[in-house]
Amino acid sequence: MDAIRMSEKETRGESGKSAAGEVIRSRGNQWLKRFREALSASADGANACDGVRRLGLEGPRLVREALRSAASLDAILVSESGERHLTTLRAALAGYQTAHGAPPRILRTTDTLFDSIAGTETPQHIAAMAQLREFSFDDMLQSENALVAVLVGVQDPGNVGTAIRSGEAFGASGLIAAGDTASPWSQKTLRASAGSALRLPLLRERTPMTLLARLRTAGLRLCASCLRPVEGREPAALAEADFRGRVALLIGNEAAGLPEEVSRSADVLVRVPLAAPVESLNAGVAASLLLYEAARQRGRIAVNEMHSGGAKR
Repeated sequence: MDAIRMSEKETRGESGKSAAGEVIRSRGNQWLKRFREALSASADGANACDGVRRLGLEGPRLVREALRSAASLDAILVSESGERHLTTLRAALAGYQTAHGAPPRILRTTDTLFDSIAGTETPQHIAAMAQLREFSFDDMLQSENALVAVLVGVQDPGNVGTAIRSGEAFGASGLIAAGDTASPWSQKTLRASAGSALRLPLLRERTPMTLLARLRTAGLRLCASCLRPVEGREPAALAEADFRGRVALLIGNEAAGLPEEVSRSADVLVRVPLAAPVESLNAGVAASLLLYEAARQRGRIAVNEMHSGGAKR
């Protein structure tokens, strides 16, 4: 039996049927166990038994983003206090049904049981289980003008999420988490990305130098963000660097920056000019500035395209 799709016998034993959907009353219900695992702080969906990356998404904003993405949903879990969110998500639910040919499965439970599986301190009493498409290295580099953000040793999930959000906003082909960078699919990263992690192609590569060799073989120029000269090479100011064509933007750790061997391997060194006494920016802001400048040079950003929510793509 599929670990997610419970049999009718199990459903009858652990939940009840109502006109409004399935009602879960038991703490031992298999759905609750799956949601508890998917919403835990360390979960990133990588250990699914059937090879599909399943992500738990908590809160109405992430559930809405999941409904609007290409992801398939195993189920939406809602408790009494979260019922109001289904009303505000009505349009997104209808759009999902149109795109997938069927509505998502709705599971209902009590606030107490929902709180027992929630991954946040103040649960909003709605969550979804999404199946995320896995992208390959080749998928990410299909465009003749591929723009890839590479985070090396960026350990703060908030900064990783910010970079992912900016990557989607400024037209990146994808983002690669290299070395000991925080998981791009962790709960904190998902929240910081505000749903962009569901759409932007994401990869992990544990060995940065192996990744750089693959990127160079694929014809990408390596542009490294740094503040100081590397082996006598002065970094170019952000506005003076050329980010057109096939480019990988390399951004390092919040405190230490890029590893020396990564900076030495770069084709281009880039710095963001800063006013004294500020010496550095956090990785999320640095990545956003590089991605914005790349988008501007590629003609994806224009003053007359700006609106209150950001730049149109």
